Amino acid sequence: MVWSGQQWRTETARALHTPLADVLGDKTAKALAALDLQTVDDLMHHIPRSYLSGTETTSLEGIAPGQHVAIVAQVKHLQVFDQGPDKQRLECVLSDGREVIKATFFGKRSYVTNWQKQLSRGVKGIFVGKVGEFRNQLQMSHPNYVMLDDKGFIVARASKNNETNKAMARQVRRCGLVGIYPATAGLPTWQIGDCADIVLDTLVGLPDSLPPAVVAAEGLPSLMGALEDIHRPMTMERVLAGMARLKFEEALALQLTMAHRRATRGDMTAPPIMPRSDGLLAAFDDRLPFGLTDGQKAVAAEIAGDMARSVPMQRLLQGEVGSGKTVVALRAMLAAVDAGYQAVLLAPTEVLAAQHFATISAMLGDLSTRLVALTGSQSAISRRHALDAIASGEAGLIVGTHALLYGGVQFGQIGLAVIDEQHRFGVEQRAVLTDRAGLRPHVLVMTATPIPRSVAMTVFGDLEVSTLAEVPAGRGDVATTVVDLANHPSWLNRVWERCLEEVEAGRQVFVVVPRISARDADAGRPDDPSSKPSASAVELAAQLSAGVLAGVRVGLLHGRMRAGEKDDVMARFAAGQIDVLVCTTVIEVGVDVPNATMMIVMDADRFGVSQLHQLRGRIGRGSHAGVCLLVTYTLPCSKADQRLQAVAETRDGFKLAEYDLAARREGDVLGAQQSGGRTTLRLLRVLDDAEMIGHARVVAEQLVADDPKCEDPRLADLVASIENESDWLERS
Repeated sequence: MVWSGQQWRTETARALHTPLADVLGDKTAKALAALDLQTVDDLMHHIPRSYLSGTETTSLEGIAPGQHVAIVAQVKHLQVFDQGPDKQRLECVLSDGREVIKATFFGKRSYVTNWQKQLSRGVKGIFVGKVGEFRNQLQMSHPNYVMLDDKGFIVARASKNNETNKAMARQVRRCGLVGIYPATAGLPTWQIGDCADIVLDTLVGLPDSLPPAVVAAEGLPSLMGALEDIHRPMTMERVLAGMARLKFEEALALQLTMAHRRATRGDMTAPPIMPRSDGLLAAFDDRLPFGLTDGQKAVAAEIAGDMARSVPMQRLLQGEVGSGKTVVALRAMLAAVDAGYQAVLLAPTEVLAAQHFATISAMLGDLSTRLVALTGSQSAISRRHALDAIASGEAGLIVGTHALLYGGVQFGQIGLAVIDEQHRFGVEQRAVLTDRAGLRPHVLVMTATPIPRSVAMTVFGDLEVSTLAEVPAGRGDVATTVVDLANHPSWLNRVWERCLEEVEAGRQVFVVVPRISARDADAGRPDDPSSKPSASAVELAAQLSAGVLAGVRVGLLHGRMRAGEKDDVMARFAAGQIDVLVCTTVIEVGVDVPNATMMIVMDADRFGVSQLHQLRGRIGRGSHAGVCLLVTYTLPCSKADQRLQAVAETRDGFKLAEYDLAARREGDVLGAQQSGGRTTLRLLRVLDDAEMIGHARVVAEQLVADDPKCEDPRLADLVASIENESDWLERS
């Protein structure tokens, strides 16, 4: 075998990172690439989604047209029909004892005669194919099959001597169980199993990837033993043991990386920042019109303690919508300025950066003379002034977007970097900000998306976590209702009547829609492909202004508007000059209009749980109670309806985050889908495997304590496998 990837320190890592083309040839490797399988390691971690035993029968319940299935079923009935000269059709009814599915075969009379002998009544077999439907009856046309005796051994296979049937026969003959892999139409499960079998043969004798002491202490099978148990399965007990080994290794690699980062942080130097009794922070605290909550005080003390040290702070501040994260972050920034350093707040969008700038300006009042904003849409003159103030150090507080990271921005000495919604920034972008001077700045990461402990431990494991769950006193409650238009279309009239009532009471209303314009592509509802297109901002604003909301001041806000236009609309809405704002999700984060008490989310099923929770956080920010109406045409009891009901039942963002995580893949929840990536987690599921992840963290901390430089090449390769290949981890 030709090893590749010379950065790997062990023979094991080099073998696992060998391109599949080197082992299986270019043609097969190209087919496997359709499943995002590029290396030996990828294929070995491509785990069967289920296992079939020839001595058992597969339940047919839940099988639907369009699915590719592999089932163990018994032949219940056979019937042959003539189709013309020397051509026949064989219909075979397969049963699991309760449900049935039909298998249909077409061919010459001699073929049909042979199939009829093999598929005799009462015989059990494994059948693989795509499910169709004919006259309301599920059926498979020409499924591949092998027939089995009562001990699960092959007695016959489909007579066409093709490679798929050979592969099926090899797997059934070799193993006590047959793994059914996630596959494609052009690369069926049996061929993937054959590829895994070939690759396993090339790995015989491969050393373990974990230190022997860890394998022994954890009672784990060897790496090769685990791969054999998974890809050449004999019993489910051995399959589960092999899976546990691979899962633990994945968890350990993640936690080793985090522990190593925490350890190496001690080698870096940050400016110690001590609070002053006569500085901006003290003056700001004296002017605050409200007292900090107990939660804000506790988190502020944690941050101050971190910043007083010469080791760079790496802290995640997560908080419920409206919990007061901005005040806490601003106090830390003022402490940095008091100590003679600059403090930077980095926001992912211009809208959010502008809102942060406006909020901080309002909070500081005449203390904001050293506050500067830098965004991509600024005029040349405004940008020049901002750059000069930043470079000279005149600007102590700096708020901006990606524009802060590029274009020759010269800082003085950054003492604190506050990164809002960190998962929207890549590691390379953040490095531009943190590596510009000899001293490393303290880093405070903020997120308004509640993060379950299991996710925080897995993804943000190199950060200390502070949580603000307490909402400041005086905030209004928000009642959420799902408006079911599928069963009650007339309720839409009541929605707009209720909107008018709110406006007449002197309040303001958000109307949120999924699309900017009707010309934009519409994804449709997965629950109902024939459903009508979703609402769009431009058209709905015009319809409301000319119809049910005639005479009401209706505004429009969406992402394609110029920055100046967006700022003007938000300013007029905040000033009470707009009654109803029709908008897209540009208002998801950071908008603060205390007089906005109602939110109507059109086609709410098009939004995710976390997104709906963030949107809902834009109302109820004053003393008046809020109302959130989730308007939907989705089918009752569908998955989309279940999501909406979950949002309506609680305002606890942490409960909703757990629900969202359970319902979707981790990569989606953590933003990888939006940023074009995929979850790095292969086998681990952060909810199901939280206990294992927690234990792996303990093991990793001890390993790093014993070997802080990762001199053991096996540990070094585990860390490298995460740091070299984990775009998702770096977006976290």
